[in-house]
Amino acid sequence: MNPDLLRATTENAIRYLDGLDDRSVFPTPDAIARLAELGGSLPDAPTDPAEVIRLLDEIGSPATVASAGNRYYGFVIGGSLPAALAANWLAGVWDQNSAMYVSSPLASVLETVARGWILDVLGLPSSAEIGFVTGATMGNFTALAAARHAVLARKGWDVEAQGLFGAPEIKVVVGNEVHASLLKALSLLGLGRERIMRVPVDDQGRMRADQLPPLDDQTILCVQAGNVNTGAFDPAQALCEIAHKAGAWVHVDGAFGLWLAADPKRAHLTTGVADADSWSTDCHKWLNVPYDSGLAIVRDPLQLRAAMSSSASYLIASEQRDPMQYTPEMSRRARGIEIWAALRSLGKSGLAEMIEQNCQQAERFADGLSAAGFKVLNEVVANQVMVSFGDAETTKQVQAAIQREGTSWMGGTVWQGQTAMRISVSCWATTDADVDRSLAAMVRIAGQARAATSR
Repeated sequence: MNPDLLRATTENAIRYLDGLDDRSVFPTPDAIARLAELGGSLPDAPTDPAEVIRLLDEIGSPATVASAGNRYYGFVIGGSLPAALAANWLAGVWDQNSAMYVSSPLASVLETVARGWILDVLGLPSSAEIGFVTGATMGNFTALAAARHAVLARKGWDVEAQGLFGAPEIKVVVGNEVHASLLKALSLLGLGRERIMRVPVDDQGRMRADQLPPLDDQTILCVQAGNVNTGAFDPAQALCEIAHKAGAWVHVDGAFGLWLAADPKRAHLTTGVADADSWSTDCHKWLNVPYDSGLAIVRDPLQLRAAMSSSASYLIASEQRDPMQYTPEMSRRARGIEIWAALRSLGKSGLAEMIEQNCQQAERFADGLSAAGFKVLNEVVANQVMVSFGDAETTKQVQAAIQREGTSWMGGTVWQGQTAMRISVSCWATTDADVDRSLAAMVRIAGQARAATSR
């Protein structure tokens, strides 16, 4: 290994991070156009690694979205905590295969430690098991695979051995505001995204418990902890009580909302969530670790292991934790390392403060936009804000202008028929000054659009 190459790359990385505050959040058209220089035919001869990194930094860095920075509010994308980022670098150097204890005792032990910490801060059963996966989509997939196994096993069907051909029917019930990642997981599992039963929701997207269809022991009920537009929570306590009386399995999609359990001031929103049978969440969202990182959590470890385990004569099983027995992947990077680092660096109080800070900043956005005369469409209970700047076309134009201006970046959505701009605050580095700076740009641009349309 060439240490000079690593030193130069480190300097490039530090320079990139130092420059985030001074650049447009979204790359300029010129920067994007230069990406073509990275294409062409594959060279016949090797290229000096130093030249490869130079090209990546010179052309690639300006063309990135500054989602690692403190004024990116799109898609619930968090930044990377310093300890988590540094641990990610170190983990890359270690290049550990976390499939088995024997292939990386370190990865296995850190997953075991992180598992205990996660269950503690999220208020979930200490006996539950966790699969360290790529994100909430695979978290949903993995946890729902465990649910599929459990539901069919009750009927004497081994789905891992026999497949779904001729299997007893599984009913899946979701709220009408179900997230696309859960639907994707259902489709991958052969449960279908169109044959599900949808339950009506209220004006914040919360599932109506009084509108549930009949449930039974062949049902999987999917509950949402944190609507991606409003931040609202389905009434988990009531839903779990109804479902469990009928013998149904309850899964919670908590991509970002599950982390509110770690904030004493907001934990009431998660009431009843711990009563479920499985959960999924992202770590690259509100825990602020590098991509890609998520969790599949299952109350009964045997159900998760039954759905995910594999064996072969050449594999060396251990009495210690073999991570591949709890995830779809066998060989994979040791993503538990940066999760451990993030949690160790924050502690319980630091994690709670980070979550609460972002929630208060979302309220700051909502208050400022309302004071400027623009309509906030949701009850701001977490880190999500939706705002309308008038009719659909005006709102789209204002959003596009804000994105072009570059102070911050937010996405758009359509909420119960109304076009809106969506603000998601989920980065550890965002300060109140960043919010005020972003808010001032939004109000100025939206005010100009309002003045132009009133002429």
